[in-house]
Amino acid sequence: VQLQAFGGGLVQPGGSLRLSCAASGSIFSINRMGWYRQAPGKQRELVADITNGGITNYADSVKGRFVISRDNAKNTNLQMNSLKAEDTAVYHCNAETITVQYWGQGTLVTVSS
Repeated sequence: VQLQAFGGGLVQPGGSLRLSCAASGSIFSINRMGWYRQAPGKQRELVADITNGGITNYADSVKGRFVISRDNAKNTNLQMNSLKAEDTAVYHCNAETITVQYWGQGTLVTVSS
């Protein structure tokens, strides 16, 4: 499975960004897709994920502001609203099978005025 992420950039506090991730390869084996982020000097953390059945899970810090969705079996999107400076990080797309986790390249999100 290969993952390609799109959509990072610079946004002002309170603004919005949409990240997208496209999977290719053995997508039939994927049972969950998600987004993680890593801020400078911090550990990578889960932002949100979504199962094939549409069950979602969010970090407490983004609940009510971010929405994860699946277009189909191979694409996932993260709509980020009301962005804060503390959301600044490199965001990584993730796909999970029963036995393996796959990672896409990171995309930088910077929230700054």
